[in-house]
Amino acid sequence: MSSLQSQQSLASTLPTNLPATFMKEITGDFAPERELGRSVFGIVYMGVLPEGDRLIAVKRLAENSSVSAGKTFETEVTNLMALKHENVVELVSFCHESQKKVVQHNGRYVIVDVIESCLCYKYLPNGSLDKHLYADTTPINWYTRFNIIKGICQGLHFLHKELDGPLVHMNLVPSSIWLDDNWVPKIADFGLSRLFGQEQTRMYTVNVKGHNGYMAPEYLYRGEISTMSDIYSLGMLILEITTGEKNCAVPEDRSARKFVDNVHQNLKTDEQIIYKYPSLDPNGLQQVKACIVIGLKCVEAERSKRPSIADIVDKLNGKHVEIFEQVSPSQHP
Repeated sequence: MSSLQSQQSLASTLPTNLPATFMKEITGDFAPERELGRSVFGIVYMGVLPEGDRLIAVKRLAENSSVSAGKTFETEVTNLMALKHENVVELVSFCHESQKKVVQHNGRYVIVDVIESCLCYKYLPNGSLDKHLYADTTPINWYTRFNIIKGICQGLHFLHKELDGPLVHMNLVPSSIWLDDNWVPKIADFGLSRLFGQEQTRMYTVNVKGHNGYMAPEYLYRGEISTMSDIYSLGMLILEITTGEKNCAVPEDRSARKFVDNVHQNLKTDEQIIYKYPSLDPNGLQQVKACIVIGLKCVEAERSKRPSIADIVDKLNGKHVEIFEQVSPSQHP
């Protein structure tokens, strides 16, 4: 059986809700050597199915983490189960089972109910983007980086524009982008996602969660959620992928403005770009310049100045898009 046929049959052969004992069996009891990656929601492990020749990615939500509450689990399951797109990770099964455990509490042993929550995805051999992105890892050439950017944007276009109502991801960071064996990116980690109604454009929350450096200012400080929240995060991702530099936000700079300013200063001329990517041909140079312009426009502090995902996809495809004519790397403040 080919790997494609194997993966296509995976969803049809696995039960929808798997028992916790099965999760432990296929991951070697969640062995550290099986770890594929980590996110704010838990740890992802490689699972080997009983047949021995099929792999699956198992995300185990942290038992005692506030972000692993039932609502987060249900959000990811319900928002992902029906999604089918080349650039969105495929959820094939899950586990959500209450188990009795003995724990210490105030010097005594007590029996408590603990929920074992796991999400099972199609296995992606190259793991998460953060493992390949930066200078201290094996470098990805520019054309692979550009195709990763395009793929992420196509996936986000599907979420924002091609469903009954926009699905706002709310957690676009390097660890939530997974890569298959052909470096095709898949958007993952939907635990914070929000599904909007057809006429709905924004909502508010008092429970702000996410990664410093990727949260839009209006979400970080006012709890405002919209598709523009994702665009801000996408802009940071595009700048990181383009430069290979890490967005190292700190508590006093939660919107990573220092990182943005460094990109503007260090890659605002053709000479600076060519120095960073000396093997670029003219087409590649134009691609890098376009990605810098897109990234800087996406991370505008004022949400109304950011482009839509449709604008971004058009720009990446070489089309003239008016909103991007208002800024260039050399003009950015």
